[in-house]
Amino acid sequence: MRIIAGTARGRRIFSVSKNLPVKPISDRIKQSLFDILRPRITGAIMLDLFAGTGNVSLEALSRGALKTVMVDREPACIKNIHRNLEHLGFADRAKVLRGDVLKPLDWLMPYSDNEGYDIIFMGPPYRDINNKMLSFSEPALKNVADSRLLSPNGIIVLQNHKTEAFAVPDSLEVYRVEKYGDTLVHFMRAAQKDEKDASHV
Repeated sequence: MRIIAGTARGRRIFSVSKNLPVKPISDRIKQSLFDILRPRITGAIMLDLFAGTGNVSLEALSRGALKTVMVDREPACIKNIHRNLEHLGFADRAKVLRGDVLKPLDWLMPYSDNEGYDIIFMGPPYRDINNKMLSFSEPALKNVADSRLLSPNGIIVLQNHKTEAFAVPDSLEVYRVEKYGDTLVHFMRAAQKDEKDASHV
């Protein structure tokens, strides 16, 4: 794995043991994702849930994100992310936290300076160490929505397996979906009220 573009272009990203249920984002998907996110990256405050190797956040920092907050529950992932941050010189613009994304996430708001996150990326593992399919997208989305972690114009990017169905909370809406082989990437934002609804508020 390497950084694709920005100040750390071409530099290596250290991975974790293959025994962990971590599926790093492919270079193809990462390139496409950041092509889509390009107008939003510079100066953004980003939250990376199920951070794994930190690949997505590291790319964002290289491309000009102001700050990233990375959350994972695996100690080995936390240690490896710190290693990558030091290696790339991004440690002063990132916060790495151990936590369970499937539990309430209100505690993450202060790390955004209480302004909310401009981009929330979620790449939950598709399978566990026993190769059993997982369904983390729906509960993780619910926790993000319930905790109101998005900034006013913020977006959520969710990468999931094409066979994993999930409900989108009423407070969010999907406005774009990209397909890459067996992977789907959903782009979400706060649900937009139409003019009729707004007139009754």
